[in-house]
Amino acid sequence: MSGYKQAGVDVAGEGAALGGLLAWVNKTHAHRRVREPGHVAHGAGYFAGVVELGGLLGLAVAADGVGTKLLVAQLCGRYDTVGIDLVAMNVNDLVCVGAEPLTFLDYVAVEALDPAQLAAIGEGLYEGARQAGVTIAGGELAQIGAMLKGVAPGKAFDLAGVAIGKVNLEQVNLGAEVQPGDVVVGWASSGIHSNGLSLARTALLEQAGLGVDDPLPGGAGETVGQALLEPTRIYVEPALRLLAEPKVKVSALAHITGGGFANMGRIAAPCGYVLDELPPIPPVFEAIRAAGSVAATDLHDAYNLGVGFTVTVRPGGQDRALAIAREAGFEAWILGRATADPERRVRLPERGLISGPHGFKEDS
Repeated sequence: MSGYKQAGVDVAGEGAALGGLLAWVNKTHAHRRVREPGHVAHGAGYFAGVVELGGLLGLAVAADGVGTKLLVAQLCGRYDTVGIDLVAMNVNDLVCVGAEPLTFLDYVAVEALDPAQLAAIGEGLYEGARQAGVTIAGGELAQIGAMLKGVAPGKAFDLAGVAIGKVNLEQVNLGAEVQPGDVVVGWASSGIHSNGLSLARTALLEQAGLGVDDPLPGGAGETVGQALLEPTRIYVEPALRLLAEPKVKVSALAHITGGGFANMGRIAAPCGYVLDELPPIPPVFEAIRAAGSVAATDLHDAYNLGVGFTVTVRPGGQDRALAIAREAGFEAWILGRATADPERRVRLPERGLISGPHGFKEDS
């Protein structure tokens, strides 16, 4: 059995499990006629949905949560960063379709009311909104102690959110214009972001017996808790800058979350990718791999492995894609290129892996 599945996440089973849900969700598109305001122009399958508002104006929407990173926050007694993660996981998806994020809605569910905890969550939401350049238009607070149980008594909580943006319907980017030979530039992650925390907790805290205050093995002095709580990087500002560059053709953008580099295969064009110049894997991921004897396939299914966002550009645009990231304060690399492949697979030659319908596997 996959180590990730043993940790409670069945990557291979997600597609089949979602089938029945999506069958009903997709039927709702008929509730608004084509070309009528509210019609879904682009639905499930890419990173965000787009709804027609009339004329060429599209409303882009994305929804996501923070996941079991919240259990690490409880163990550390620190709640001021997970709001950043919540905003990030949504706005980073939104910008992948070429949209400018505008506002955000949050849902906070708690086991019990704790004013200090809620204030800290709010502080993180503010910081995430500041980095993304969005407002928070509203939200919901639910007290559901009968449903929530965490690792610290009375401290269990859950976070979910919806990001809303605008996009010209003629400029929606679904990766339909990717061509073989386009260049892939990777933008550095800030760490583990908000995916694979079930596997990380199992490996580091259970199998290796470490505590959140112990030094991260192989790290640069940070504790396990600090490494796992490092907030998700927000890529909105550099992505919008790159999209506005008149001499750069951006053919696709991808938020590298659960599923890893396989997220790049969501594009509409019949192309795949060869990523043969990946950067070194950061210490936090190496620590998880070693602590849990995690297979390479599981590691690549769960994590960004140091690359949190990719942009695919026509040859000649890679220099600006690199420069804009570095001007924003983080590293960037040329990772590889797009190739003709109707199965939209992502190959990692140096690591001997290739993506498939059920996650990464060894590339024979």
